[in-house]
Amino acid sequence: MPHHFSLKEYQNRVSRAQSALSEQGLDAILLFAPESHFWLTGYDTFGFALFQCMVLSKSGDIHLLTRRPDRLQAQLTSTLPVDHVHVWSEWQGADPLADLSRLLAELGMSDVKLGYESKTAGLTDYWGHQLRNTFPNLADYSDLISDLRRDKSDAEIAMHRTAAALSDDALDAALSATKVGAFEGDILAEMQGAVLRGGGDYAGNEFILGSGQRALLCRSASGRRHLSAQDQLTIEWSGAYARYHAAMMQTLIIGQASKQHRRMFAAANEALTACEAAICPGAPMGDVFQAHADTFDAHGFQHARLQACGYGMGAVFAPIWVDFPMFYEGNPQTMRENQVFFLHMILMDDITGEAMCLGHSVLCSQGGTERLSRHTPQLFEL
Repeated sequence: MPHHFSLKEYQNRVSRAQSALSEQGLDAILLFAPESHFWLTGYDTFGFALFQCMVLSKSGDIHLLTRRPDRLQAQLTSTLPVDHVHVWSEWQGADPLADLSRLLAELGMSDVKLGYESKTAGLTDYWGHQLRNTFPNLADYSDLISDLRRDKSDAEIAMHRTAAALSDDALDAALSATKVGAFEGDILAEMQGAVLRGGGDYAGNEFILGSGQRALLCRSASGRRHLSAQDQLTIEWSGAYARYHAAMMQTLIIGQASKQHRRMFAAANEALTACEAAICPGAPMGDVFQAHADTFDAHGFQHARLQACGYGMGAVFAPIWVDFPMFYEGNPQTMRENQVFFLHMILMDDITGEAMCLGHSVLCSQGGTERLSRHTPQLFEL
């Protein structure tokens, strides 16, 4: 049995998925997103990097077709019965689509209305072509399960709270390790160590850390340096617990903050507060982006801001911890109660060479936005 949630929790999820299939007139759906597998059954693996498929029927019956290394993985981490885990034949020239076709025939699904997921790293372009060639009548329902996952249960919110506490622990570790002459690799090690020592997992993507000129980057890059007596360090990270994330972002100043850094921090802090105020059930996500843009533009930082200011958080797998949708201009997607979002206020000014980023995860509720972090936004000078 899976150890993250109760069997009743998983049964409720499957029931909701059944209703969604019926509403769309589908007999079954072929699931390739590891997040869908995890949410429905607890199945936890990075084996999605190679071909595997979960079949969910409108009756609630679930079968998994995977490689042999993941047979025991499925038995030990998921709710799937032993005889519902199938292994596709692996040899030179093997065709897992032929095995999937045989499995569907055995399940009486050779001539039914099938949906599938394409918007996932769990289905490469190569296998997507093979899949559609084998089953030409497939209909793309990539958002069916992901939409259900947006509504977090109390048990899931508890996981996010634990992830947020781990993110706070990682920030504490970074603050302790960041000083003149510190090696970036040591700071990363302390941050990741704090999460793992707290019982957490590796996050869905690498922790992002860059100093000096690389503080203007919001992607990780290989190569580490030692911090100068006057420096800037941008970090973006997330605690992860049972795959649930609660990301944070911060620019740390080594030495004294410049006047520009202080102006940038004031704008970022104001924008973060404005975005939190714009988050409420039923409101469009575009409102949050507009609050971010209006604030930064009023401070004269239109040239340094980005075209998005955050996104959903959830139980996600590599290569990224983004759980769509995102906050961008004009996004009509409405927010829901008990959704968790990461808000990032990013200013990266390549004219002055200065950066200032501020962000944390929040819970959307009827009573107002709740910050999940115990840390309050501040300008750190170390």
